[in-house]
Amino acid sequence: MSVSGLKETFKSVAAAFFGVQSDKNRQRDFTQGKLSHFIIAGLIAVVLFIGSLIAIVSIVLPS
Repeated sequence: MSVSGLKETFKSVAAAFFGVQSDKNRQRDFTQGKLSHFIIAGLIAVVLFIGSLIAIVSIVLPS
């Protein structure tokens, strides 16, 4: 997978993650994207999201 393809995959996953994916891009992803790439990018996004939530909560709450 090329760097631009990887970048597009992460952009699509981020847009879908926040619910702002356009129908045109969603159709492109279903016709041109590979499922395994989207699964891996989605798992990375979820891990980063959970990690950022844990970091924010640990900063805000006193120890």
